[in-house]
Amino acid sequence: MERIILKLSGQALSESGTGICAKKIEAVVKEIKELASTDVQIGIVCGAGNMWRGRDAKTNNMDRCLADSIGMLGTVMNSLAVENGLRNAGLKAVTLSAVPMPSLVKSYTRSDAVEFLEKGYIVIFAGGTGSPFFSTDTTAALRAAEIGAKKILMAKNGTDGVYDSDPRKNPNAKRYTHITYQQVLNEQLEVMDLTAASLCSDNDIDAVVFDMNKSGNIKQIMIDPSIGTIVSNK
Repeated sequence: MERIILKLSGQALSESGTGICAKKIEAVVKEIKELASTDVQIGIVCGAGNMWRGRDAKTNNMDRCLADSIGMLGTVMNSLAVENGLRNAGLKAVTLSAVPMPSLVKSYTRSDAVEFLEKGYIVIFAGGTGSPFFSTDTTAALRAAEIGAKKILMAKNGTDGVYDSDPRKNPNAKRYTHITYQQVLNEQLEVMDLTAASLCSDNDIDAVVFDMNKSGNIKQIMIDPSIGTIVSNK
């Protein structure tokens, strides 16, 4: 059975870009449920951009480590909201946090994650990597490597793939259907952070970038990855 990681941005869970919206959670869960109906084991990593962005700490004169800690807490909030939505939809789901908080959420271990996946649970990886200076893109790459997933679905808001320039600024921007990690690293394309790209490349994990705002795309990207951009070693 194929094992994948679905990377959700925090904004995917928000109506206005901030906070958690129950209707957006319901819509995302509906898409995930369609994916879960196929022969696939699912891990999820949530960002926290709807709560907090560590890189914005400079404007608040905040230490980067503290700012990233706030971001990690934001991912736990989003993850628990997604878990609740999945359970309400009749799916088995569990959140595992890299930041220990046993009174609220189970702590992450690789063995527990694999065991839950094999029992049919959707596993939500919260708390980032548990350390500052690492993005949730890197979390997705790290967890994929740990659990043996060979594909990361990079769900974007309103962006249907990787372009050679910003399509919002350049109407003639070209969308790639397939690029290599070496291109991402050499050209510093805004697919994922470079640490995540290197980790995916080293472990031969494909990433598929797609627009999740189009209904049905989370399932469809598994069937027809050409609707997005495949990033791989070859």
